Amino acid sequence: MYTKDIHKKIYLFRALLLSIILLCISVIVSSNAFSQNQTYVHDPVMIRQDSIYYLFCTGWGVSVWSSPDMINWNKNKPVFSKAPAWALSLIPGFKGHIWAPDISFHNGKYYLYYSVSAFGKNTSSIGVATNTTLHPDDPAYRWEDQGMVIQSVPGRDLWNAIDPNLAFDENRTPWLVFGSFWSGMKLVKMNADLRSPAEPQEWYTVAKRERHYKTEDADPGEGAVEAPFIFKKGKYYYLFLSFDFCCRGIKSNYKIMAGRSEKIKGPYIDKEGNRLDQGGGTLVLKGDESWPGVGHNSAYTFDDKDFLIFHGYDASDNGKSKLLIREIHWDNDGWPMVSL
Repeated sequence: MYTKDIHKKIYLFRALLLSIILLCISVIVSSNAFSQNQTYVHDPVMIRQDSIYYLFCTGWGVSVWSSPDMINWNKNKPVFSKAPAWALSLIPGFKGHIWAPDISFHNGKYYLYYSVSAFGKNTSSIGVATNTTLHPDDPAYRWEDQGMVIQSVPGRDLWNAIDPNLAFDENRTPWLVFGSFWSGMKLVKMNADLRSPAEPQEWYTVAKRERHYKTEDADPGEGAVEAPFIFKKGKYYYLFLSFDFCCRGIKSNYKIMAGRSEKIKGPYIDKEGNRLDQGGGTLVLKGDESWPGVGHNSAYTFDDKDFLIFHGYDASDNGKSKLLIREIHWDNDGWPMVSL
């Protein structure tokens, strides 16, 4: 009986010790991990390599997050350890805080478009960097900046070169949609190398809002519209947009709108038959008491499900901007439906 008691105590002690060890390992592993509602992001885009999801967001050097399940996220090192030299010389006051990236995989490479801009001015530019892998532990992992793609110049351009999104048409021709405020969203055909507009250049205005604006760089005017993203579903190209204002914490009134077209060049039409380049747009998602402003979305299909990736301002956390992921459902007429 005595021997059995000793063995039982030893067994219990080992089990307790093993539990403590596993708990400590879990704490260490998860010390840099955050649940979705704790993931502070702005302007998120997503892609999956192998079984890992990667987020790229506005931040110093472009913020990067990774996750095995789209729920628990780990903060990775930024894309750039120092600001691109071309951007420092081009944008007055720029120090490396990079806006609104976009990530795509094409012909064996990842293309990361990114925005550099003076706040509230159309002194802006879009650059692109490439990599052959997104796994930071891969020996081949290295971001190579390819420099400037598009620039908006005050007094010359009444549009803003920020918020890029790369999309391909039915012929696999690349197009870049981008823009904010001023005269709206622009779409330009790209060269096959994805580093510059194709010649002769082919441009379209795909969305804008009615407003009273001046031509001066310092006055974007009313009619807030930005963050274009093109998502192909069935026979339609869906153009997602964000209306109204971000970046004001709990006072943000950001909302997500959409229109669609059978041609990537448009015209994009909303549910009521209005053209987006004439002020139209169908509401996809707006804020509520918990998330007063939601916007700057991207959209993807993973494992036969469509997802809307966006940020929202958390009223329970002083209006901080956080990651939100919601599944997209579609009504009988093929319009996106998303719930907070």
